[in-house]
Amino acid sequence: MNTSKNLNKESPRSPRSPLGGYALMARMIDKGCADLGGNVGEYHFACPLDQMLFEFKGVKADDVKKLLGSGATDEQVVTWFNSHGTSKTSEEIQQWSKGVEAYRPYDNPEKKEWFSGECAKLGLKPEKTTLVEFLEADDAASFKN
Repeated sequence: MNTSKNLNKESPRSPRSPLGGYALMARMIDKGCADLGGNVGEYHFACPLDQMLFEFKGVKADDVKKLLGSGATDEQVVTWFNSHGTSKTSEEIQQWSKGVEAYRPYDNPEKKEWFSGECAKLGLKPEKTTLVEFLEADDAASFKN
């Protein structure tokens, strides 16, 4: 069973901590379990980042939340993802995960201004920063002692 992290006191796992080859999976699990446990803090389950994973696999956030609520382990969540939604090969999962890790919101005209502002708060160069790098820096800044 997943032990819910208290996201008021620590960050979820990095978006690049792969589970079953999926980027975002470990972070999504941490946020979902913390949400169920009432310890989600400033984080959000089923945020646009989580939705990228759900859309890639063709699953619904409510179904994933039920699975997490059942106390499923990380391995059980990966098994469930692999057997639900749209079938994906390990190569497709790997390619998608690489794309997630390389994604730069600065390159998206709809997100450029927002991302530039968020990066400025952390002293990052938005034109060179991936979303994953931003999230890791933001997590680190949020939980400095």
